[in-house]
Amino acid sequence: MMTGNSKACFCSMKDFLKETGGFAVIDGGLATELERHGADLNDPLWSAKCLLTSPHLIHTVHLDYLEAGADIISSASYQATIQGFEAKGFSTEKSESLLRKSVEIACEARNTYYDNCGIKDGKKRRRPILVAASVGSYGAYLADGSEYSGIYGDSITLETLKDFHRRRVHVLAESGADLIAFETIPNKLEAQAFAELLDEGEVKIPGWFSFNSKDGVNVVSGDSIKECIAIAETCDKVVAVGINCTPPRFIEGLVLEIEKVTSKPILVYPNSGESYDAERKEWVENTGVGDEDFVSYVEKWMDVGVSLLGGCCRTTPTTIRGIHQRLVNRRSPVSSHH
Repeated sequence: MMTGNSKACFCSMKDFLKETGGFAVIDGGLATELERHGADLNDPLWSAKCLLTSPHLIHTVHLDYLEAGADIISSASYQATIQGFEAKGFSTEKSESLLRKSVEIACEARNTYYDNCGIKDGKKRRRPILVAASVGSYGAYLADGSEYSGIYGDSITLETLKDFHRRRVHVLAESGADLIAFETIPNKLEAQAFAELLDEGEVKIPGWFSFNSKDGVNVVSGDSIKECIAIAETCDKVVAVGINCTPPRFIEGLVLEIEKVTSKPILVYPNSGESYDAERKEWVENTGVGDEDFVSYVEKWMDVGVSLLGGCCRTTPTTIRGIHQRLVNRRSPVSSHH
């Protein structure tokens, strides 16, 4: 795993975790923060819309997360697909360049952060930071809430999904990211599609697989979490597995199940616990937990074996700062650099 800027080679996520003292912080939600900074996301392309209209805002949000203590930042490409951009009238070339741009913005934010640290800290050793290229599910592209149900219908086969994702994954893999975050994976079929794409040999960087659950037992489609993780376990290119976009109260039980079937590092980046109304395309206020409650779960998650922690929808740099502060006490001495 190359960190594009520092040129230090992390051959695996386990090596990266040694560098970060055994635990690493993943960033938090993007869409909510972009809106807070003035972006208008009332569009099926969500965060991706900002790639066109206000890339500087994405840069700002990445930087906010790095300053809050994130070790891994994810590109604004979760809902960015070539098919989605083409439906908006963009050429294939322009669509691919927007995907690349999402990763370039994250890499630029890392450089800005390092430059700022250099000014403040003199010659202190730079802490390693990874840029993950975010890949959402087919359901996220549909923008009809099916990423929260995982039900795609009989016409969607393994080959359909591989064909849908292939070019996008290849473009993101060649854009300077350190790894690909396959996230909010709602069913076993899509996990299989991603694993097979990674095994085709064109993709030179590793990935992580992260699933979502709405009952704390299975992934959202009803598929067994253990069966989903088992698919990731057989793929050498997958360097970490876990759960995202899931209410915090479900995490511990899911991790205990995941641990039974994996030897890979486990990651969790839950949402705030709020409910999403797919009909109205909005979050239902006051259904989630506040930052303090969210962060209070962190000790428990580390106790059950989680080593990469962050937030998903509706979490903020404040959440991430809180997670970082909890992690600092657990980290082994190697991570004393800033």
